[in-house]
Amino acid sequence: MINAERPSYDELVTLLGVPVSVEDARARWSSLVDAAKNGSTIMITRERWEWAALVPLSKVGGVWSGLTLVPLSTARSKLGDLVRQVADPYGEPVLLGRHRTPVAGLVAARVLLDRAAASDHPDADALLAGGHTITLSHDPVEKLVVAVARDQDGAEISAGAGRSAREALRALAEPPPWRHPGWPAAGMTTASGPG
Repeated sequence: MINAERPSYDELVTLLGVPVSVEDARARWSSLVDAAKNGSTIMITRERWEWAALVPLSKVGGVWSGLTLVPLSTARSKLGDLVRQVADPYGEPVLLGRHRTPVAGLVAARVLLDRAAASDHPDADALLAGGHTITLSHDPVEKLVVAVARDQDGAEISAGAGRSAREALRALAEPPPWRHPGWPAAGMTTASGPG
């Protein structure tokens, strides 16, 4: 069951600062995207109760196959709609790209709250020490490295993706809530528009 109550973002405001409005984010779009590419997390709010975060790719948890890739120019003009889309309880993250190459992500702020609450999730070294296996593979079409951690029975317990093995291992996280068991690893979809 999905909790429809608005979560308290006080912890994120303390960690990341006051969010910017959609209008302000549009006005500073290029600099915000560059900041996200360089590791910063920028909170964006729409109508004060819909919160999203512009994040580096390493913070887009799970495997990226099947996520929508939106060109940066389209994302800027449709930012309000994208914030609403990812903030929805059933919303998925959105990859933001330049020339069909992901450069940043837009995720629901509640995902960052969940990660802050679950900061004791084991990293790659802890998973290996616990007897799990981590498989790295390269997707030449999407130009991504994918890391998948499995338990002793072969069940997937964690996944991550990035432009390098290091990013993929850093992105290892519990399977995101929008993934369902047996969810097909379909190719990345793209939104139309210039990029």
